[in-house]
Amino acid sequence: MEMVLLTALGVGGATVIGAVIGFLFRRLSHEFSDIVLSFAAGVMLSAAVLGLILPSLEYGGRYGLLITIPGIFAGALCLNLIDKLVPHLHKIAGPDIEKHNNHNLGKVLLFVTAIAIHNLPEGIAAGVGFGSGNVSQALMIAGGIALQNIPEGMVIIGPMLAAGVSPRRTFTLAMMTGLVEVVGTLVGYAAVTVASAILPFALAFAGGTMLYVISDEMIPETHAHGCERGATYALLVGFCVMLVSDVLLG
Repeated sequence: MEMVLLTALGVGGATVIGAVIGFLFRRLSHEFSDIVLSFAAGVMLSAAVLGLILPSLEYGGRYGLLITIPGIFAGALCLNLIDKLVPHLHKIAGPDIEKHNNHNLGKVLLFVTAIAIHNLPEGIAAGVGFGSGNVSQALMIAGGIALQNIPEGMVIIGPMLAAGVSPRRTFTLAMMTGLVEVVGTLVGYAAVTVASAILPFALAFAGGTMLYVISDEMIPETHAHGCERGATYALLVGFCVMLVSDVLLG
């Protein structure tokens, strides 16, 4: 349990690290943030397949496909529903979100709220990974999510400051989005620990949420500023780094 708690704090804390970077380097180029986010997408893709979906098939036994495939779609549909209620990232963060006036404050706060809401299932995915009992794979999943949280923490700082939110309140809101992920990690771990029978479906569900985030949010965001080729190779590097880690860690 101590490992789960520390990992939960690490996953949530990655958002705070990103926020600090956002304060220190407010004018980082889109190209740099796109490369970082693409690398994180590759890491998450590898973690979703190797750490969640394949173990789901394994734990499902003879019914693996019948459990895993519906689980993947259930996870994706869950985030799709959340997206309809509270759009996220590229759906909210239009080109005018960083204009220096207070008229965008409502849009910016909606943007931050969306990130917080989307962090919950990401945290649950990290917690479910620990519920499988495979610590190395669980750490791989959590590491992928944490990497994704760093650029996410970076991008919420500039718009809030530009909309007139004070630096202290901006940092507090960024911390709160990370705290949601800590809660999600603990919830996911508790759920599969209490009811181990749901583990195959829960793993697939978590994998589906991560695939949805990668395809619907991360990749479009990284291809929106003219750095498509660099972003593509960064994704491949991230995927291969986690693939090597999985092989070496067994």
